[in-house]
Amino acid sequence: MFAYVGSRTTRERNARGDGISVFQVDTRTGALTLVELVKDLVNPSFLALSHNGERLYAVHGDLSDISAFKVDKTSGKLTFLNRQSTGGKNPVHLAIDPTGRYVIVANHISASLAVLPVAADGSLEPVAQLVHLEGPVGPHRVEQQQAKPHFNPFDPSGRFVIVPDKGLDRTFSFRFENGQLAPADSPFVVSREGAGPRHIAFHPDGRHAWVVNELDSTVATYRYDAASGALAPLQVLSTLPDTCTGNSRAAEIEVDRGGRFVYASNRGDDSIAVFSIDPATGHLRFVSAEPTLGKTPRFIASTPDGRFMYALNEDSDTIVAFSIDAQSGRLSPTGFVASSGSPVCMVFLPFQP
Repeated sequence: MFAYVGSRTTRERNARGDGISVFQVDTRTGALTLVELVKDLVNPSFLALSHNGERLYAVHGDLSDISAFKVDKTSGKLTFLNRQSTGGKNPVHLAIDPTGRYVIVANHISASLAVLPVAADGSLEPVAQLVHLEGPVGPHRVEQQQAKPHFNPFDPSGRFVIVPDKGLDRTFSFRFENGQLAPADSPFVVSREGAGPRHIAFHPDGRHAWVVNELDSTVATYRYDAASGALAPLQVLSTLPDTCTGNSRAAEIEVDRGGRFVYASNRGDDSIAVFSIDPATGHLRFVSAEPTLGKTPRFIASTPDGRFMYALNEDSDTIVAFSIDAQSGRLSPTGFVASSGSPVCMVFLPFQP
């Protein structure tokens, strides 16, 4: 198995990354071995693999670009295909539609979603649609001066694109048909003022979803209607232990593949919150907060087999491996730590050559 790690690279971000790192993953121990470092890339900050694992796409944070790469599934190495404009500023996330024919990108600063067709060879074609997000801004004087879409995954059905917006305290729902985005019948759900919705994760059965709110360090539980794309709020919990008295912001969220646990990372407390899921209601119960043994865990990712989780500590330049207890969901450090400059995203290629 291979893992691809994106990074921050620019002086403006006080970053120390060099590009996209390709690691081989030891599926027995969780250890990572560097296979390749693709340099001369500016802030390849979020990555996505095509469904067949043959292409990798990367947005370039703080710029207006997205790049496509061919993947050698035997060696894990990358070959550059092409680059396209995203039609906006600071692309922060991308998602590939179920057909593999389109990539959707969230432009954080220009408050837009871009749809780019994918050519037969996996290269990207120019933007075919650009949708702007609008609404009343939240109360945070610095972070909420405008709309700021931060994430745009497809729901489990593949029919809707869900977009948490940090600036508007809204999570939007868009229907995606024939390569075009259109607002769903219930176009958005409103969070608490100043919450700053950042990322969303779905239960495997598609009936519930959880949004991590960056600015107030909470996780919101929603009931999800897969027929309409509507989100109905049910619960809000802090991602922080009660011993955290300093400043902290939540970052990433993930649901385990068995649908029993939710994980969220805290930048400041530098921990991973573990929640158990009530299978009947979708409500969460706080279990623990595991220190990430580094600074500013912008991203967390578990291996496809669910045995290991990695904390990407952006400000200490480390990727720390944890084993996952299948019964309790708790995390335990394996002792393995990889050096990686300003790591901010990790995706896995579990396919066999």
